[in-house]
Order: sequence, then structure tokens, then C-alpha cells
Amino acid sequence: MPAITVDGPATWRDYLELTKPKVVALLVFTAIVGMFLAVPGMVPLDSLLFGTLGIALGSAAAAVVNHVVDARIDALMARTLLRPVAQGRVRPGQAITFAAVIGIASMLILWFLVNPLTAVLTFFGLVGYAFIYTMYLKRATPQNIVIGGLSGAVPPLLGWTAVTGEVHPHALLLVLIVFTWTPPHFWALAIHRLEDYAKAGIPMLPVTHGVDFTKTCIVLYTVLLIVATLLPYLTGMSGLIYIVSAVLVGLWFLYQALELKYREAEGTAMKTFAVSIIYLKLLFAALLVDHYFHIPMNRMMG
Repeated sequence: MPAITVDGPATWRDYLELTKPKVVALLVFTAIVGMFLAVPGMVPLDSLLFGTLGIALGSAAAAVVNHVVDARIDALMARTLLRPVAQGRVRPGQAITFAAVIGIASMLILWFLVNPLTAVLTFFGLVGYAFIYTMYLKRATPQNIVIGGLSGAVPPLLGWTAVTGEVHPHALLLVLIVFTWTPPHFWALAIHRLEDYAKAGIPMLPVTHGVDFTKTCIVLYTVLLIVATLLPYLTGMSGLIYIVSAVLVGLWFLYQALELKYREAEGTAMKTFAVSIIYLKLLFAALLVDHYFHIPMNRMMG
């Protein structure tokens, strides 16, 4: 089924939609938290401003490329049918030019106004999502989101390096958390859009291995995620506020995953997807609050 052609020039809203602003906003939020966790006090204003802008533009450029590469399958899926490139409101050449402009701007800002390490890591994240995941992994294996999820997990590390100029083990813990969170988050959406992915020939896990198997994987990955979220506390990175919050929101996410597995009703998969987004926001907010109001466990027990 070819993309629908729509007469008339593209609007700024079409170009904004190409950048997947809601997705980019979540990624940038985790990057900003990474910035604040990297220093004991306030983040230097130039690092905060230019680091956020550069990371956001890089993420947006990757999203635009995704729209272009996926235009054919987007036109087959109800969730993505109205996207600008799939509809023909923005031509592929225009979208690629837009991606190149904001991608180059991202690299220049990060290289010259932040630091080269952050620019290089952002570039590899962009390539990982826009090309390795979108062009190859997405169509090659049902483990696409597991492997490709690494590129979406790097923003907290980018935020950290934007401030410190170095890769720290604590920053890698943040990457591990987002990396582990990605499969149960996305598989819930894949269950909800099973027919779309099957029609488009995309080997998402519920298409290749069935919905029940995918639900089991969501539960198991959620348990693994809860374990991963204990590590910031166990390594001394975070204190009591964080660990209490992490356990509570983790149990909430697990309850939702179990409900999807054993008591699914209409809309449960999308509810699980929504819960996963709120969960990640609350978890990183807890990391941020704990960082500035740190309460070690030994103080409570002393």
C-alpha cells in the first residue's frame, strides 16, 4: 500500500511531528537528570543549556530519519498512518535535509560548546537508532527492541558526560536501567498494535512468538528492571528516598505487568504502556530528589 499523497505545503507542525517530540522529551528528561546527578551542586548553566539543546537535536534528527525509513510500513499501520512522510505532506528529501540540518547543529553545539566526548556518544546513539535499529534490527529479529534499545538508553550518560566530560560507572547504571525498561515498555505497545505489525511484516515479539509469550517476557523483564533499580542504592549512588521510591513504583509496574499477563481486558496493554512511561518519569524524579536530599540508611539506623 503506497503512502497517501496530500496536496499543499507542509506546516511547522508536520516538521515538529517528525521529531517525535513526546519521545524526545522523555529522553531529554533522563539526560537532564543525568546532568544533575553528575555534580553535587548546581549544573553549570552553559552545560545545562547547550547540553540539553544538543542532545535534543540529536535525538530529534534520529527520529526524523526513522520517519523516512519507515514511511512504507507507517502507511500500513493505523497508529502511524497519518505521519507526515507516510501521508506525503513532507517528501523524503525534505525530511532528510531537515534531519541533516538539526543533526549537524547538534554535533556542532555539543563538540564546540559542551565537549567532544558528548558529541561522539550522541552521534553513535543517533546512528544506532536511526540506522542500525530502524534499517536493520527492526526488520531482522524479534529481539530488535532489546538490542536496539541501547541507543535509546544513552541519554542519561550523555547528560552526565556533558557536565563532567567523562564516562562514570554511576552513569552506566542509569543506562542499564533505561535499557532494561525499554523491552517491557515497548512490548506492551506491540501487543496492542499486534495486527498492525503483522500486516507490515515487522517481526515484533508478539507477532513471532505469540502474545502470551510476550506477556511472560514483560513480567520477567519488569522483575529484572526492579533488580537493576536497586543498584544505585547498593553502590552508594543514592539513598533512602530513592530506594523507597524505586521499590514502590517498581511494585506498581510489576502489578500492572501481572495484570496484563493474567487478567488482560480491552485496553490493558495500552494501560501497561502508559504506566511504563509514568514509572520511568517517577523513578528518575526520585533519583533527582534523593540527590539533593540524600538520606543514607546508616543515618536512619543510627
